[in-house]
Amino acid sequence: FLISCKKDEFTNSPSAKLNFSNQEIFFDTLFTALNSVTTKLKVFNYNKNAVRISEIKLFGGTSSPYQININGQATSQLANVELKGNDSLTIFIRAKINPDGQKLPFIVSDSIEFLTNGNRQVVHLNAYAQNVHLLKNGIISTPTEWENDIPYIIYNDLKVAENQTLTIKKGCRIYFHKDAKMVIAGTLKVEGSRTDTVTFSSDRLERLYRDEPGQWKGIHFLGTSKNNSINYTTIQNAITGIQVDSLSSTAEPKLLLVNSIIKNMQIAGLVGYKADITGFNNLIYNCGQYLIYGVYGGKYNLKQNTFANYNYVFARRLPSLYFTDQNPQNGRTYALELTLVNNIIWGTLSNELEIVKKGNLALNLNLKTNLIKSTDASLATTGNILNSDPNFIASKEGNFHLQANSIVIRKGTDLSTDPYYSSWIHLDSEEKNRLFPSELGCYNFF
Repeated sequence: FLISCKKDEFTNSPSAKLNFSNQEIFFDTLFTALNSVTTKLKVFNYNKNAVRISEIKLFGGTSSPYQININGQATSQLANVELKGNDSLTIFIRAKINPDGQKLPFIVSDSIEFLTNGNRQVVHLNAYAQNVHLLKNGIISTPTEWENDIPYIIYNDLKVAENQTLTIKKGCRIYFHKDAKMVIAGTLKVEGSRTDTVTFSSDRLERLYRDEPGQWKGIHFLGTSKNNSINYTTIQNAITGIQVDSLSSTAEPKLLLVNSIIKNMQIAGLVGYKADITGFNNLIYNCGQYLIYGVYGGKYNLKQNTFANYNYVFARRLPSLYFTDQNPQNGRTYALELTLVNNIIWGTLSNELEIVKKGNLALNLNLKTNLIKSTDASLATTGNILNSDPNFIASKEGNFHLQANSIVIRKGTDLSTDPYYSSWIHLDSEEKNRLFPSELGCYNFF
């Protein structure tokens, strides 16, 4: 009882200062008009006696771009806060930045001030903030081009209407709020470049969310969609990166995917339902179940890609690449045309490629000079290499370039007569000339 009484005695000594979990709270990139994630500041009293904090306040007051909550009370200022000896309190902080017309990123600062026994102590607040084009339940109903002046934030759904085209220019950054998605009934053209890529990602750029999968729903190409292309684009942290619903209605593939990175999806990187997808020089890695899931048959032309699925986040049990001619729900089967040439198909499971034929329709397979992780010895034909580690430089850090001792160096078949050679295949994903026999995967070694 006596010890408890002494502990609750208040000290007025100027030497009785507070301690803080951080002297500065920094919020990663925020978007104007959107609240940040809430973060915590711990305030410690390491003195044996209690202190009375005369005032805790936001320097910017009620007009501050930050909001604080002290002891369950949302306020910009609170007086006479008592803190027992060797105890602590928690202040919750979030930022909300108002638009001001600036196009470039900017720093928004404030501070929380503490006055205790005549001592003034300060914790600084800083946010790296940026204005955006904010689209809520939007519809692209006329031919539209997006420039890379400021980022785009999508709430709920954005739909490209049938027979309309959305062209996304190089350098654009498209961010999706929780559970948002892009639906393409018309045409999507993404025109990234090697030095100015396009990004599709969550709108949460704080460090806590940077590698968190499943934050948005993905890009969905409907049956009416046609002539879509995606070049030099990074798509990350969705539930499913891309879903394609049907075969092409034109002479062009339904989706041409080149020089792009799809990573860190909760379920799958690329899903096709009787789809027509052509892909070169892509890197698809680290998804919860599949890197590519193709059902109902379809047409897939995949060359010089790197597919790598490691289990750093997920307890995965399914192959990285799965193709079947069957509709798993009703058992109906369809024609399947599958071309896999000069790819790396690797991961932590014993079998990373599975091709399942159930029906009597044509199964047209062209599997040549791939590196495949598989126990199926029948795949070890036409130059395919089974179960030899490709020796990536640093897969855990997302670096899938090849080490000098990689078995895939100069193992690729000659694609110089391929219809897409002059447009895409003659260069690797870093725009280095591809000489044959090439390396397998999307990167040259030399």
